[in-house]
Amino acid sequence: MTMESVDCEQYMLVDLEEVGVLDLCWLLICEHKGFIKSNDDKGFDGRFSRRFIIFISIVIIKVLKLFSKTLERLGTLVESSLNLWRQYDSFSMLVFNTLRGKNVELSRTSPNYVSVAGLTDTRLDLDDQILRDDPRYKSALAIMAAKTAYENKYRVQKIVQDHWKMDFIGFYDYSIEKRKTTQAFIFSDRSGDHELIYVSFRGTEIFSAYDWCTDIDFSWYHLSGIGNVHAGFLKALGLQKNKKGYPSWPKELEEDKPYTDDEIFAYYEIRKVLRKKLKKNKDARFIVTGHSLGGALAVLFPAILRFHKEAELLEKLEGVYTFGQPRVGDERFCKHMEELLGARRYFRFVYANDIVPRIPFSDSTFQFKHFGNCYYFDSFYKGKVMKEEPDNNYFSIPSIPFKYLNAVFELARSFILPYAYGRDYKEGILLLGFRWFGMLTIPGFSAHCPQDYVNLTRLASPETFGALQDDSYFDEMSSTY
Repeated sequence: MTMESVDCEQYMLVDLEEVGVLDLCWLLICEHKGFIKSNDDKGFDGRFSRRFIIFISIVIIKVLKLFSKTLERLGTLVESSLNLWRQYDSFSMLVFNTLRGKNVELSRTSPNYVSVAGLTDTRLDLDDQILRDDPRYKSALAIMAAKTAYENKYRVQKIVQDHWKMDFIGFYDYSIEKRKTTQAFIFSDRSGDHELIYVSFRGTEIFSAYDWCTDIDFSWYHLSGIGNVHAGFLKALGLQKNKKGYPSWPKELEEDKPYTDDEIFAYYEIRKVLRKKLKKNKDARFIVTGHSLGGALAVLFPAILRFHKEAELLEKLEGVYTFGQPRVGDERFCKHMEELLGARRYFRFVYANDIVPRIPFSDSTFQFKHFGNCYYFDSFYKGKVMKEEPDNNYFSIPSIPFKYLNAVFELARSFILPYAYGRDYKEGILLLGFRWFGMLTIPGFSAHCPQDYVNLTRLASPETFGALQDDSYFDEMSSTY
């Protein structure tokens, strides 16, 4: 059986393996672009502003990859130390037992082992005040699923079954260039009048250099009928190449090809599970969610379903919920997605000064845009519907002092929330450390943590969420398949 595929008509790819110091210098001086691959003259815009941003992104990616092992080891050290700290519930006991050589060994696949993201927000249970008919319910469950996607398989299963009392369907660890870097899980909520199947993609891991490199690589592919799409996100979802080496997106993988464990691709596996579950229960619907990079994958998933004319699956799509999602494609892609999802099936949440929803940049230099409505919440967790979040490219000189003042307020708020709303809102030492780091460097860094997204779904009033979804805020967009 051969693959039914469609080649990318245009692309602009930065070949990092061919980039040297002299190449970078030439990139700033002239339009030299030997390491920038494009299949036509329209693929690369040689303006200085664009070349400068590509220069900066390449330097950052090179540095990240140079220190990737160091960053990974640091992450493992921080994660393991904090897990041991949790085990003893006392730093002094951790030190004492470490000196005695009697620390408990924690397996990274244990249901009690918590990820860095989980350590910034240790809440496991759903808010028992947000019932099934509450306008906040789907958003609150979606962000908890997006946050939980950072955990290992056995912890995810334990949370879904023991804490949420829902059906765990599966956990999937996918490959990108022989690295297991794309993670997702699926579960089922049967508490309503019809079964809701949630697909949750994991976002950017804080100490993963490769995840950050994926986010800031400005390469793109053009997919016929869709538009220009961020190349790194497509790879994360499972972009394939045909025999000639050109990028393509086959509708079906070759059934007779013996795929190894390093050749399991997210899009195809998840689609197969959904086909099976939705065929079994005709009344079931599904929701796709994710935080950060996971939000980008959540948006791309239905886009590729439409690319492959999966009308039956798309009819069962109830919504896409993203939190701190970066931009995914160009203006043509945005129009395509607005037509596909409309205003009732796409909910993009942005908290305050979170930097990630503001990249890649949307100015005249770059082609990346957001689409639909932005559900923006400030640092008081007050929400409103906007077409674009304030300071949509983040680096606005007049707003810099206010961003730092806001970071100071967020740090102070960390000590106030538990007294105002209870222990569920107490922030741990890791998140406080991130808030300090953000306050001293880039304020939007700590604003990207899942904690504030969970808080906004819980602390905003039901009336606020009801108003955000009210017809008076925006005209309903048509949705066709």
